Amino acid sequence: MTRSTTATDAPGKGGRRQSASDAVFGALRLQILRGELKPGTRLIDATVAVEQKVSRNTAREALRLLVADELATWTRNLGYMVRSLSPNDVRNLYQARRVIEIGAVRQSANAPDEHFVALEKVTEHAEAVLAAGAWSGVGTASLNFHQAIVRLAGSATLDAFFEKIAAQLRLAFAVMNNEAKFQARWIPRDREIANLILSGNRAEAITELERYLVDSETSVVDAIRAAERESA
Repeated sequence: MTRSTTATDAPGKGGRRQSASDAVFGALRLQILRGELKPGTRLIDATVAVEQKVSRNTAREALRLLVADELATWTRNLGYMVRSLSPNDVRNLYQARRVIEIGAVRQSANAPDEHFVALEKVTEHAEAVLAAGAWSGVGTASLNFHQAIVRLAGSATLDAFFEKIAAQLRLAFAVMNNEAKFQARWIPRDREIANLILSGNRAEAITELERYLVDSETSVVDAIRAAERESA
């Protein structure tokens, strides 16, 4: 695990002060979203405490938060591990994605201009990451694009819920034998969807987004099944 800054009490979302365990949880979730923590990785409280410069009690609480967020599991004798997703888990996530992302596009006419500017910026960033061959960042960049779509709905609750979904999706992507090849094909389709949204063609954007999500779900489920067969 990579070292992060020291966890301290700081203002969180909505003005609530963030506890040390919240900060460590956020750092670990970010590592999962970036693909730095893979499914099956053991999470040892003593190691987390040293890396995050917190007490072991704080580290344990952060790990419990990961379990509550469905990003880790705990079992007797094995302790904490980064979660591995099943095909059913993936199907549930994509069903949630359809409801949230397509609903956000439908409501996008009411979104403020800065949200459309942000959508264009994250799309450009994803294209730049792909062009640079920075494969480890392509999956994260694409998820950031879809987070920007969700923000068009103007709901902080949906934004927070999709952050949880995005981190879980990154765990699903991690089973790919060639994640770079898998991720590279989605960026041009992200751009196509972005252009439709930005030009106000919401009906076409929804159609393309529905196709995108079906194709992506099928690919991820197939990859997880293949990985399960290999490990059996």
